[in-house]
Amino acid sequence: MSIIIIIVAAFIALKILGKIIGNRRRKTRRNWLLNKYNDVDVVNDIMSRYIWQGQTAEQLLDSRGTPVDIDSKVLKSKTKEVWKYYQVRKGQFRLRITLENDVVVGWEEK
Repeated sequence: MSIIIIIVAAFIALKILGKIIGNRRRKTRRNWLLNKYNDVDVVNDIMSRYIWQGQTAEQLLDSRGTPVDIDSKVLKSKTKEVWKYYQVRKGQFRLRITLENDVVVGWEEK
């Protein structure tokens, strides 16, 4: 019986420690983003993993991370890219984000 109590106590202690470490990481990341962008609203949106029209490629990387795949087209007056996230199977992705000249112009979620 006492070994069960010790195991449960250790499990609870690890959970609490994990939350403390996670909170410190989030705070450190938030401060880093605030220094980088100097805009609380942008940082809040990035931390919430939002996508918005006008978002830069760099902000999208900070928000969503590196995409699984990128389709690129270089045209006369602009560069068009489709960043793909959350691959379901070959050629299928749950999220596609379209950027023109490194700025988000739209997205499609399935």
